[in-house]
Amino acid sequence: MENKANSYDDAVSRIEEIVEQLESGEKGMDELSELVKEASLLVKKCKEKLRKTEEEIHKTLNED
Repeated sequence: MENKANSYDDAVSRIEEIVEQLESGEKGMDELSELVKEASLLVKKCKEKLRKTEEEIHKTLNED
């Protein structure tokens, strides 16, 4: 499983690539399983980044 996404934007781009691969129907079952696992990890990473960003924004706005 290859997970080279270092930023939120990289992760989203990789998720989009994975979705395209899944929709193409050209991958075997083993590869599909690995792609789904990778996508799941990337989604978790994105959710965590969004949560942290939201907390930082709320903290910044409430400092005033």
